[in-house]
Amino acid sequence: MININNNTLKVLLFLSFWTSSHSFGQNSNFKVTLDAGHGAHDFGAVYNGHVEKNIALAVVLKVGKLLEANSKVDVTYTRKTDVFIDLVERANIANRADANIFVSIHCNANRNTAADGTETYVMGMNKVASNLEAAKKENSVITLEKDYKRKYEGFDPNSPETMIGLTLMQEEYLDNSISLASKIENAFDGLGKRIRGGGVKQAPFMVLHKAYMPRVLVEMGFISNYIEGNLLDSEEGQNEIAKAIADAIVSYKNEYYGNGGVETNETRPSQKNIENNSKDSSTPVEPKKPIVKQVSSNILFKVQISASSRKMELKPTNFKGLSNISIDFDNSIYRYMYGETADYNEAMKLLDQAKENGYGSAFLIAFKNGKKINLQEAIKL
Repeated sequence: MININNNTLKVLLFLSFWTSSHSFGQNSNFKVTLDAGHGAHDFGAVYNGHVEKNIALAVVLKVGKLLEANSKVDVTYTRKTDVFIDLVERANIANRADANIFVSIHCNANRNTAADGTETYVMGMNKVASNLEAAKKENSVITLEKDYKRKYEGFDPNSPETMIGLTLMQEEYLDNSISLASKIENAFDGLGKRIRGGGVKQAPFMVLHKAYMPRVLVEMGFISNYIEGNLLDSEEGQNEIAKAIADAIVSYKNEYYGNGGVETNETRPSQKNIENNSKDSSTPVEPKKPIVKQVSSNILFKVQISASSRKMELKPTNFKGLSNISIDFDNSIYRYMYGETADYNEAMKLLDQAKENGYGSAFLIAFKNGKKINLQEAIKL
């Protein structure tokens, strides 16, 4: 037996704390969790010999390989083989990885074999029938899980609307989710693919519901469509789609975090549990913030604290005691912003105040002559 005195124990504990804290601080890479839909006995959609679970996995692995070529990006996977993963566990994998974004990849199918095109969803309670039907199809996977009635008590997979009554919708990530989804759709559009519905859609997907970060679900196309199904199940088609998704993810990273790693950590939505509205007591070590001495007078910084499909009265009681709230409405989403200043350092103080008041996922946005611009561009200016 080895005897350790109190002084030795203190030294060992200090070294352990120092090592863990420094290694954490150095890992400032952008973190992506990729989710290949379905798996094992859950085949997903099957048409004309095309199997959704296999196509989704093949594309996810290709997206991951492209992203892993970037030294500033870390990738985790919910599955890399043909295994079955519970829906809630897929979200938990992303949460444990402290991911910046979560991307779930699927194939679509329809009895109407002429249906084609891509769809990209964010978490939402939109009651459009077609959106609810899509959520119903994906959420039905939980019936294949053991003891699902207890695990998802109160939720009926055949009625996605029941999710509304389970918890308060986590809308603090909505704006970033829409931004990521839009970039994916733009990349698909660049391939000449049809974008169904003309834009980003909202639906109550269980796999997105429990992920505490910007998250999207991608339907790459219809395997029930003869032409599109053959393309989705081909090496060429998968490479093309994988590159479009990877490029969109990198574009999102560059817009919100710059071209390096996660150097502006203050813009990243935190991974706190929104449902209990508690503040995160284990705040990660933030990298040194850039110092901006002079800012052009036509540049304004604001702190975005939330985005919602609901309009709220701009009074402090609705915003955890914060005043000086402004609102912007675009693409059916209300964005709520706290304060405004032309001084970047003052903007950082406003951001800290917002976080102290419970908005852990608040982030800075910038405007030039009244038009929103990339934060990195504003900092350079």
